[in-house]
Amino acid sequence: MLPPDRVVLNAPERRAAVIDVIRHARSRLSLSLFRCNDKEIFRELRAAVGRGVDVEVVVTSRAKGGKKPLRKLWQRLEDTGATVHAYDDPVVKYHAKYVVADEGPALVASLNFTKKCFARTSDAIVITWDPDVIGGLRQLLATDRDGIAAPDSLPSRLILGPERARRQFTDLIQQATSSILLIDPKLSDPGILGLLDERRAAGVTVHVHGAERVGDLKSHGKIMLIDGCRVVIGSLALTALSLDFRREVAIETTDPVVVSDIQSLFRTLGVTAGLPGAVPAAAGGASC
Repeated sequence: MLPPDRVVLNAPERRAAVIDVIRHARSRLSLSLFRCNDKEIFRELRAAVGRGVDVEVVVTSRAKGGKKPLRKLWQRLEDTGATVHAYDDPVVKYHAKYVVADEGPALVASLNFTKKCFARTSDAIVITWDPDVIGGLRQLLATDRDGIAAPDSLPSRLILGPERARRQFTDLIQQATSSILLIDPKLSDPGILGLLDERRAAGVTVHVHGAERVGDLKSHGKIMLIDGCRVVIGSLALTALSLDFRREVAIETTDPVVVSDIQSLFRTLGVTAGLPGAVPAAAGGASC
């Protein structure tokens, strides 16, 4: 039996979670990065190459600050012995964050592998042994590396921008029967805002935490909880740019422990409506 999905929310545990996945690799390690400046991550990648692991990284070719910091990132990755590929689509910006070690586990993150995101931001990591997700992420990395279209065969658990993220989020919101809880300080897409208003009008509890802080941490990661039992975590913000013009990856999970951890997170934000124990807003309540 495969291990269940798990989520890592606590800032002190994030670096350790990424390092643990890297250390799992014995023959093959694939990474998708937007930013990385953490010395321990580079050290672990170098150690992986040293034990014979084939380490392959796809990185963005566009980011704030121009080419100089990107060249520094590429050089630091190459210095570990990894093979580095720059995603060079002329329209789509690269923003996906995930890691796959051998035949598992895979890690899908909302955070960059930076000192800041490992300590001072509100972010989340989902770790899964689902073979469909693992295979799908490997397929995606290969197509992005080679500059070809993403395959239609990627598992539905993976929410993929820009090809299908808008449709997938639209479906999630329209399917909600009792509640939609969301952490996303960048929420601004007119279509998504309209859908949320429609669900409110239909009696669905909709709560958006759009503040710049989540407790003592800067709000960065995007988290959605549907009907108290479906969780989405990843790099996607609900903005037109993120949905339609960026390579983004998020993952859906219904694992009970992950769901419970996300419910607890919303409770720390003072949210009670839409969580277990609250009176359902829509007739019949939620069913997952």
